[in-house]
Amino acid sequence: MPVYSIRGVNVDFPFDAYDCQITYMDRVIESLQQGKNALLESPTGTGKTLCLLCASLAWRRTFGEFLRVGRGGGGTKQLPYGSQPSASQQSEDSTSQKQQQSRYPVIIYASRTHSQLRQVIKELKATSYRPKMAVLGSREQMCIHDEVSKLHGRAQNNACHFLCKKRRCPHNNHVAEFIKNKPELGNEPFDIEDLINIGRHKGPCPYYISRELSKSVDILFAPYNYLIDPGNRRSLNGIPWDNAVLIFDEAHNLESICADAASFDLFPNNLTACIAEAHECIKLCSAKRSIENSADKQFDPENYAILKALLMALEKKIAELLIGSELGYTKAGSYIYDFLSELNITSDTSKKLIETIDCASLLLEEGNSAQTGPGVQAKAAVSRLESIRDMLDIIFRGGGQNHAKYYRFHVNESQQTHGDALKFLGTLSPLDSLAMELNLEFPVRLENPHVISSDQVWVGVVPVGPSGHALNSSYRTRNTIQYKQELGTAIVNFARIVPDGLLVFFPSYSMMDMCVDFWKNRNHSNSASENTIWQRICKHKQPVIEPRQSSNFQSAIEDYRAKLHDSSSGAIFFAVCRGKVSEGLDFADRAGRAVIVTGMPFATPTDAKVRLKREYLDKQGTPSNKNTKMLTGEEWYVQQAARAVNQAVGRVIRHRHDYGAIIYCDERFVWPNYQSQMSYWLRPHIKCYSKYGEVVQGLTRFFRDKASSDPLTLEPTDCNTYVLAGILMLVDVKFFLEVPGDKGIVDSLGHQIDDPVGFTPPRHGESASASLQSKCHL
Repeated sequence: MPVYSIRGVNVDFPFDAYDCQITYMDRVIESLQQGKNALLESPTGTGKTLCLLCASLAWRRTFGEFLRVGRGGGGTKQLPYGSQPSASQQSEDSTSQKQQQSRYPVIIYASRTHSQLRQVIKELKATSYRPKMAVLGSREQMCIHDEVSKLHGRAQNNACHFLCKKRRCPHNNHVAEFIKNKPELGNEPFDIEDLINIGRHKGPCPYYISRELSKSVDILFAPYNYLIDPGNRRSLNGIPWDNAVLIFDEAHNLESICADAASFDLFPNNLTACIAEAHECIKLCSAKRSIENSADKQFDPENYAILKALLMALEKKIAELLIGSELGYTKAGSYIYDFLSELNITSDTSKKLIETIDCASLLLEEGNSAQTGPGVQAKAAVSRLESIRDMLDIIFRGGGQNHAKYYRFHVNESQQTHGDALKFLGTLSPLDSLAMELNLEFPVRLENPHVISSDQVWVGVVPVGPSGHALNSSYRTRNTIQYKQELGTAIVNFARIVPDGLLVFFPSYSMMDMCVDFWKNRNHSNSASENTIWQRICKHKQPVIEPRQSSNFQSAIEDYRAKLHDSSSGAIFFAVCRGKVSEGLDFADRAGRAVIVTGMPFATPTDAKVRLKREYLDKQGTPSNKNTKMLTGEEWYVQQAARAVNQAVGRVIRHRHDYGAIIYCDERFVWPNYQSQMSYWLRPHIKCYSKYGEVVQGLTRFFRDKASSDPLTLEPTDCNTYVLAGILMLVDVKFFLEVPGDKGIVDSLGHQIDDPVGFTPPRHGESASASLQSKCHL
């Protein structure tokens, strides 16, 4: 493997690195050596994950060998950082071990989803680096207990805690012995599926294996929430946080995740359920005391009677607030302390309340297990009281009130249930886009170009449709028949021109459903065709629609792959910005030859979180230091939508030799302030078209040229040169597009045609010459 010396660090890289990859690794190492924050952007397909891994692990190795047990280490007897000594060594080597723990930093690599982490670990396998590693996952993914694995969320966590406390989970009981007998586990890269296979074949719990391994690693892979959520972070007690490197991959939505983790909603039905659980605890305590005659404070019904009374008082106090308008009742964040103090809930009393709620959760678990019998002993219902615990944790964290200035107290009419919903919203004082939002200094920055050449990407802004009417998905026009007809007909043409896989992203599920329903029942009002717009789309591509339910997503992906493989003309995936298709999935090569973005996915402006965030930023917009750039509410609002668009268009062009088209079907993308929000690498390639015919002409030429050079579609015969020349002469004269009107199908010069003859992208496995000859008589 090539070795690159970067800032005095020898980096093993599995391939010959591109210039942009060398630059990226240089910035990573600069950040690590100087101990400064870095904000690095690099397009999908430039190998940023590989660069992050190789650069950070090469830097880590400068401190000493990786913590590999049984191999490596140069034969030294010195215990590596974080390793577990045997019983005979523990006493005499404890001092040496602590010294090493202070020297060796731990790399924590976080990404948004487990599927993204799986891809990162796959990249690690491609390198020469073999650090001691672990990967963290949720119980929902890793539990192999016959009954507990069927539960979800807090219900599953509660059931697991209860069984482990009573030592009734056979899988958990085997973890300590398994770890002792397998000290080499983690020397080679593995993912969650590997741990699950170990658990199923050998018995130990995959979830607790990963927790044990995390106490002694060079690199730890984890989802965002393990670092952002205080409860999850506290549970990782083996990690030296003051000597750790945090890498957030796919950090585009990090700010919103942090805001959600630092906020809470308290709906009326949740509060009612909490009161019912407190009442159940009173009954359980009374029954338990009468049977066992126990004086344990945990079983004192008076504690739960006080808890119930407080919750009922809270419910009444929220109901008494005068909301006044549909925008709700809003106060500064500090108001929450005055509001709760009237119920005698303060920083001091909250500690007692949290302790009571913890006891209540255990009591409810035991009460449930007594009802279900000794077989399952797993709680199937969520303990709603834990939401009150989380609320108190957020409000009284650290015992102070300084963080309240970043919050808003808000009550509005609940749309989910009858009654008022209380919200405590974290705004997270924001820097230039992401840096401003996180309110952190990032001395090391980079916006990388792409590794592809300009002829591998076509980027066009399409402000008008085939009939010349404007394409604008804003609230004013998106519900009009004209807009839906025009967008649908434009997609019909793109489905005909783009080979193989085509992705279409809508701003929201509701808009996607509205358009698809319209297309299935209507044709263009001026069209002579009897087929609906949907039927015309299906003529060129087999459709798949992204489901709202996460449980149905995998089947939709498999359906798309099957249709892409089985159909001679390809498949089209209708999806949503910020949905699962738009983030983290790889649509390389045939899977995604083009992306259509139908509009800007702006959040609902009247949503309480969005409205209060914008108001907060506007109030911060006049800094005391005039040299400090502050983000306005409007800028933040546009950037959130632009970031979602950039994620969606990143699904195509996934590697150095890939190619594809990005089509913006909304006239607002012509505006400079929108284009300035597009990914850095895209901006030089953007072209705005005034006529739809020019779009079809340019897009057709792009795919014609790529088909002529693509080894998957080009037949190596002598006649190719002649045939391709015929394509050049023919297609450069006329490009054919479907335009609704009395003329039926017309060419770009406005002439009526009955059977259009022109370039059709070759079907998979068919050569460009065969595609042409099926249309033309040369």
